[in-house]
Amino acid sequence: MNLGPLIVQSDHTVLLEVAHPDAEDARHALAVFAELERAPEHIHTYRVTRLGLWNARAAGHTAEEIVATLDRYAKFPVPSQVSSEIGETMRRYGRLTIERVGGDSHISTGSTDDTAPGEHQPERLDEWQLVLRSDDAAILREVSSAKKIAPLLAGKIDEFTFPVEPWARGELKQQLVARGWPAEDLAGYTPGEPYDIELAQGDWHMRDYQQKAVDAFAAGGSGVVVLPCGAGKTIVGAGAMAAVGAKTLILVTNAVSARQWRDELLKRTSLEPEDIGEYSGQVKEVKPVTIATYQILTSKRAGKYAHLSLLNVEDWGLIVYDEVHLLPAPVFKLTAELQARRRIGLTATLVREDGREGDVFSLIGPKRYDAPWKDIEAQGFIAPAACFEIRVDLPESERFDYSVAEDQDRYRLAASASTKQQVAKRIIEKHPGESVLVIGQYIDQLEDFAEALQADLITGQTPVDERERLFGAFRSGEIKLLVVSKVANFSVDLPDASVAIQISGSFGSRQEEAQRLGRLLRPKGDGLTASFYTLVTRDTVDQDFAQNRQRFLAEQGYAYTILDAAEL
Repeated sequence: MNLGPLIVQSDHTVLLEVAHPDAEDARHALAVFAELERAPEHIHTYRVTRLGLWNARAAGHTAEEIVATLDRYAKFPVPSQVSSEIGETMRRYGRLTIERVGGDSHISTGSTDDTAPGEHQPERLDEWQLVLRSDDAAILREVSSAKKIAPLLAGKIDEFTFPVEPWARGELKQQLVARGWPAEDLAGYTPGEPYDIELAQGDWHMRDYQQKAVDAFAAGGSGVVVLPCGAGKTIVGAGAMAAVGAKTLILVTNAVSARQWRDELLKRTSLEPEDIGEYSGQVKEVKPVTIATYQILTSKRAGKYAHLSLLNVEDWGLIVYDEVHLLPAPVFKLTAELQARRRIGLTATLVREDGREGDVFSLIGPKRYDAPWKDIEAQGFIAPAACFEIRVDLPESERFDYSVAEDQDRYRLAASASTKQQVAKRIIEKHPGESVLVIGQYIDQLEDFAEALQADLITGQTPVDERERLFGAFRSGEIKLLVVSKVANFSVDLPDASVAIQISGSFGSRQEEAQRLGRLLRPKGDGLTASFYTLVTRDTVDQDFAQNRQRFLAEQGYAYTILDAAEL
């Protein structure tokens, strides 16, 4: 019997003993293919999922490596059926491929014509026939007869090759993932209109992990790069643009993010101001490199999405999806029709609260590169962080309202407990001279905090220019305290923030927890450890949601120290 930190169970759950000396090594190894489900104090529960295994396979890992990882760290023998199913699941990836064959291939609408593809080699991608292939005819028979897949196919070339409707490349990949047969897309990409983009020379260079991420993307042609906040995802995006060398559309979360992307591209690449356009609620420019917000793409006029045509207005050679875990549903639909264009998704977490990780996998592409947060921290590229959960009591005067409230109102009442204000003041006093963010969900709660703390407030209603002025003053140290809503969750560069106090959030959102901690992770000049406080109202749904919110960060190795407010 091994004395490792893991217990692998036949239901595909894996238990991790947190106090074991090898727990951190095992956690990093598990992150490649398993998802953390529960993270209480002593035993964390992971689950080995099909999507996790397919992502691992797409990133170059083998079933033998994964089984060896479990064997190495398991306290008891790994159940044989688990090892077997890992192998079977990973072998499913790539058994089907989507390819292109010469345009004169004979296509039969019947089931008996086995004519082989012709030898014509067309010069343009659109002259080729898109096909679904497998070296196993039985797999093709199974999927081609499925109710949702049959309409996406256009007959039969032979028993190993089925033509695909020209418009169906994305939807076919979605349906095949749902069916359990993820296809490897080898059909290639339109080059787009060439545009010279080079990385600028200067007193900086791409970090090793950033270059590996760019190389992994370039080798696959599309996919997702997962890096922690503050690790330079924008530079990876710039590297991908330089590798492709074509007109590029960049999709971001908001106008502030758009301007930060623009500034970074001007600093890190050969692009000039006239090369870069912004397409948002304020500005509508289309340039060789265009940065658009998700909001403008999904805004409606007369019941229709008025700006989705931007995705086809230029011959884009690359589409960059920033914060891909936030991709709105309408953009998924259009992305299904953009499978011939190279795509790169950038994110700190593949967690989606709507459960559409499978659509990211099939439509943007599989995970190409993933650097564990603690590994980047160990290299000194992101700041170390200490996480604290501070439990406060719900005052008796508010307890009755909470107890009789409807379910949909209880979290708001619990999260907005008035006792959090005094606790926040005490935390701020513990960090004199440091730059502090107070982050919350509810505008009235944030307004009360801003007044009580005599601090500036930024919400979605704050004009973009005013937001940039306040963020700039915070970066320069002119102001040391900001109260912010969820508009600060994403792509806001605040390098000197060292303390965050989270007073309320989007229920149990793991992705939001990761984004908020990410505001603090840029390295500090003085080597300061960042401090991330979450104020949680004891014995309420606020406490229940907090446990779920913390799961992703626990998976990355961030432990929460639980304190009573009286201990501060």
